[in-house]
Amino acid sequence: MRQSQLFTKTRKEAPADEAAKNAQLLIRAGYIAKEMAGVYSYLPLGLRVVEKIKQIVREEMNAIAGQELIMTALQRKELWESTGRWDDEVVDVWFKSSLKAGGEVGFGWSHEEPIGEMMKGYISSYKDLPISVYQFQTKLRNEMRAKSGVMRGREFVMKDMYSFCADEESHLTYYESTKPAYMKVFERLGIGDDTFVTFAAGGAFTKFSHEFQTICEAGEDITYINKEKGIAINEEVLNDETLESLGITREELTETKTAEVGNIFNFGQQKAEDLGLMVKNKDGESIPVWMGSYGIGITRLVGVLVEKFADEKGIVWPEAVAPFKVHLVGLNSDDAEVKDFTDGIYLSLKEKGVEVLYDDRDLRAGEKFADSDLIGLPYRIVVSRKTKEEGKFEVVTRASGEVRLLTEEELYNDFDNDSNT
Repeated sequence: MRQSQLFTKTRKEAPADEAAKNAQLLIRAGYIAKEMAGVYSYLPLGLRVVEKIKQIVREEMNAIAGQELIMTALQRKELWESTGRWDDEVVDVWFKSSLKAGGEVGFGWSHEEPIGEMMKGYISSYKDLPISVYQFQTKLRNEMRAKSGVMRGREFVMKDMYSFCADEESHLTYYESTKPAYMKVFERLGIGDDTFVTFAAGGAFTKFSHEFQTICEAGEDITYINKEKGIAINEEVLNDETLESLGITREELTETKTAEVGNIFNFGQQKAEDLGLMVKNKDGESIPVWMGSYGIGITRLVGVLVEKFADEKGIVWPEAVAPFKVHLVGLNSDDAEVKDFTDGIYLSLKEKGVEVLYDDRDLRAGEKFADSDLIGLPYRIVVSRKTKEEGKFEVVTRASGEVRLLTEEELYNDFDNDSNT
């Protein structure tokens, strides 16, 4: 991508009505555009980040036998009434509307009921199970609070997965398998060491659940953590009973601000019983299936990564999700010979499979460097009249600030797509 062709522009000032650091930086750097409180459009750079996060999640869900689908956002009132969750007193985040043909419709905030109803057409016997399906979908929730940028939105992208098993043993085995799968996701995103499986309340889903909480000063949750024992408890369920069940005392836990990046819910047979989702077991008896639900906030993770890694200059993306690996900054663009030389470097890197954002704009060096820091790609390569004459390229690592001077041969070897750089 040539930066001169990128329709978005960086901004020096953050929007006056945006308090969250993640949204301020993402807007200034041209990753997102704010539509209204809690609602953001993802621009080309931002979409690339979202898609890379989704791909990491997709790979780990596929590794535990997940099958990807996409469901509808429109929800039938009658289906949700059958489980008691159409009531605003039970679920207080519904967006609802009237159909011109008559009746009401809801906009999907979650999909347990629809996926359970769908499965009635595909499973009838224990031999059809287990099944696990997942989707990446825009959820709509009528949140009262929408002041944390993309970390809490009224419209957001979530990965939600649902499992169906024929007996409790296989259900619990699958439920437990999602914990290490989720941790692999967070490790690949660079936040594994700061993310904990957390004992929590179930909200509108179940009595209890497991959350995945990441240490983050901008987070909205308080979690009590013991890093040595790997135990974390959401303050909502911090009581003597919980402490005793986990074999830990309050004094062993440290109060920490965290952001919830994922959650898993064990429904047992109750959800299927509510929906009438039955199968024949080995004895020919009709029984409700065992169900689980598993969520990861895709766009929330965008905000968490910005909050955790940004510095005073701007965003600092982990390499795994950066929209481009390299920011190629061309200087002396008024010199045709230097410009042609920089174009050649750009094309050579592309041929090697390196993802490059090429700043070919006619701007001063200081402006280009400031934009590069703000956008936050992992590596910056500077090409100028001086580097051309000296045969050396300045390579800056965004996260550490390390500066290296490489020859053209060293540059290509260092950024070969097969290397670990």
